[in-house]
Parts: sequence; structure tokens; C-alpha cells
Amino acid sequence: MLELLRQDILAAEFTPGERLVEARLCARYEVSRTVIREVLRQLESEGLVTMVPNRGPVITELTAFDAKALYEVRCALEGLAGALFAERATPEQREQMGELVRRFSRTYRKADLSERLAMKDEFYDILTAGAGNPIIDSTLRGIHARVQMLRGLSMQAEGREPETVRELAAIYDAAAVRGDAGAAREACEIHVRNAAATALAQLAAQRSEHQRTDVG
Repeated sequence: MLELLRQDILAAEFTPGERLVEARLCARYEVSRTVIREVLRQLESEGLVTMVPNRGPVITELTAFDAKALYEVRCALEGLAGALFAERATPEQREQMGELVRRFSRTYRKADLSERLAMKDEFYDILTAGAGNPIIDSTLRGIHARVQMLRGLSMQAEGREPETVRELAAIYDAAAVRGDAGAAREACEIHVRNAAATALAQLAAQRSEHQRTDVG
């Protein structure tokens, strides 16, 4: 149930700001109110659902300003994580990153959105673990949770997935193979900037479509 609702939110089955009515969710997913409440609490912790006074749970709605601010911080922190990974990662962590990048390259065409997001999460887990800085790790987890829907939009954009493969391969080459901290920082920052540009463009298009629908 948790995975189903999460995937539906990331696939834009719900509108940002849309109120999540327990009775409708129970009917849609054929589960009890208790299950729905537990799932909504988990999705709130992930940043996908927001509890609004006098309205209850709604789909989290990020403004373009909020999204830009999050991506700016994410860019700086992931760049630093890449540089630290190049300097500190163990041979095992470097090999783990290589295995993940190769798996992503082999499977992204046939994997669904939730599987691709899970592989990206695994990549970031390896990156931050190898950086050896728990503050970066905890802060990035919070940022990734808040931009999860935007990551879904970015990864669904036409042509974005091959670019993602190339960008992750560049991070792996710089950080894990060559151990070049400067190049690793740059590769991480390029990846985030490209993801941000795609996600913000998708967000603008989505909102424009919703406005046309509302007017119609």
C-alpha cells in the first residue's frame, strides 16, 4: 500500500495541493483507515504529503522558488560529497558505486519509475557513505525527500534518462576510479544542475496544464 500510493504520487496521479480524503483512498486501494493513516504519516515524513490545519493531508506543493532553493543547496552538498568520496571512500565503496552505475545503465530502459528512483537512492547512499560525513548524509536525506516528486518529474522527461546514465558514469569515473576530488565535485554539480533544469521545466509545464484544465 505504501509503495502503491508513493508511486502514484510520483507518477502525478494526484495534483499538487490536492486533498487526500481517507474514504476515497480506502476505496481506491481497498485498505482500512488505519492503514491509510499509517501510510500518510510515512509519506509526510518523506515530504510527499503535507498536513494542513483544517484541511488534513494534501499532496505537497513546491513553488518554483522553493524548488530552486532546494536544488541550490543540493548542488553544493552533493558536490562536496563527491569531492570527499574521492578522498575518503574505501575500495569496497568504490566498487559498490561502479556496480550500481553499471546496473542502472543496463536496466533503466525496462525499469519502472519506482525502480529507477530506488537505484538513484542507492547511488546517493553509497556516495554519502563514502564521503564519511554524517552531517552531509542527514542533510541530503532531508533534501532528497523534499524534492522526491521533482526527481520523479525529471526522470520521466524525454531524453533525461540517457543523460542521467552518462552523468552518474562521470561521477563514478572522477570520484571512484581516478579519485580526483575537483573533477568529482564538478561532475556532481553538473548532474544536479541538469536535473534541476529538467525538473523545473517539467514543473512549469505541469502547472500550465493544470491552469488550462481549471479554466476549461
